Amino acid sequence: MINKVTLVGHLGKDPEVRNLENGSNVASFSIATSENYKDKAGEWQSLTEWHNIVAWRYLATTAEKNLKKGSLVYIEGKITTRKWQDKDGNDRYNTDIVAQVLKPLDKRENSGQGGGMRGLSADDEKSFPKFETTTPESSTQNLKVSEDDLPF
Repeated sequence: MINKVTLVGHLGKDPEVRNLENGSNVASFSIATSENYKDKAGEWQSLTEWHNIVAWRYLATTAEKNLKKGSLVYIEGKITTRKWQDKDGNDRYNTDIVAQVLKPLDKRENSGQGGGMRGLSADDEKSFPKFETTTPESSTQNLKVSEDDLPF
């Protein structure tokens, strides 16, 4: 079975980062994806979906250092649903995307290249597990997908 989501969208607000008692940190933020289409009358319409994103540990640090309201970001992750009870005892559900890959796509300042691991030194990156530093480029190379096949 597969539970995989790929999103490219803009942040609705700055990431909120919390440091937990066990030393881990977690970031939460929302991104908007938009779809444009012509309706029956030939008028352009825009449909925007909002997605709640949760990033743990290294990815939370990356989000905190590199993302802000309006930033364009590439996210790969999985869909999770949390169940909780409100003050009246009613069951409530939240659906989140838990990020497994997070790549800022905004252009770097003073450079014409796309975003990446801005704000992190090589020493910072070495201290984190390899599976959390996967980038879309490295994962697509293994699949032998050309750049022409990517949607952005």
